[in-house]
Amino acid sequence: MCGVATEGVGKNGSMPLALEVAVQDAAGVRVARQIGAARVELTHALALGGVTPSPATLELALDAAGHDGPEVHVLVRPRAGGFHYDAEEIAATVRDVQWMLAHGASGVVIGAQTATGELDTQALERLRDAARTVREGAAVTLHRAIDVTPDPRAALEIARELGLTRVLTSGGASAALDGLDTLRALVAAADGAIEVMAGSGVTAENAASIAATGVDALHFSAKRVITADGGVRMGSADDGVGGHEVTDLDEARAVRAALGL
Repeated sequence: MCGVATEGVGKNGSMPLALEVAVQDAAGVRVARQIGAARVELTHALALGGVTPSPATLELALDAAGHDGPEVHVLVRPRAGGFHYDAEEIAATVRDVQWMLAHGASGVVIGAQTATGELDTQALERLRDAARTVREGAAVTLHRAIDVTPDPRAALEIARELGLTRVLTSGGASAALDGLDTLRALVAAADGAIEVMAGSGVTAENAASIAATGVDALHFSAKRVITADGGVRMGSADDGVGGHEVTDLDEARAVRAALGL
């Protein structure tokens, strides 16, 4: 059951729906493998929207995936706090894209915007070319930068013209459940020329409703938080109550079951 798209709700009920789990470590990859997910998106700092994981994290994730587990796609994002990057940040992202693919990743997840919010086509071209120079045909996913552009449908068309593999989108909303109409419109606009994957806030309670928009894949984290009250703030975003997120097998199984898989 590992590493394949599975039949279920989605694609108008007739085509396989792929599951992608957002994970932060090898343990998350093992959960994704157990539920038969097609892919993982490997990242760090998921609570901040995700940033590029470390080389060792990729190596351990690939070990956990094995030869018959989920593909490992790496989120390459130089920092949190939006998607408008300067020249040095783009240069770092280009190198990270190349490194991750050269060291075993099946694909990369990228995004960049201009100062006015549109997709940064020049930056995306550089990142796409960096990926496919390392590995011809490498999967390149446009992440949720699409959701904060002025016109997600126009951004989808740019991604299609660039030859990207898929877009990850919540339909322009904070949570995919609130973007169902836009998700349906994006699926129609894609017309099979580029994959549309829905993500953000996907749970067992709403997965079937989101999948019914006809998207090609569902992206979810199935996470729970392990807290530890340290009592001392360790950064500007720290409230003094320490903790970290882990991928929860029961929640991941519940999402799969809710889809009839």
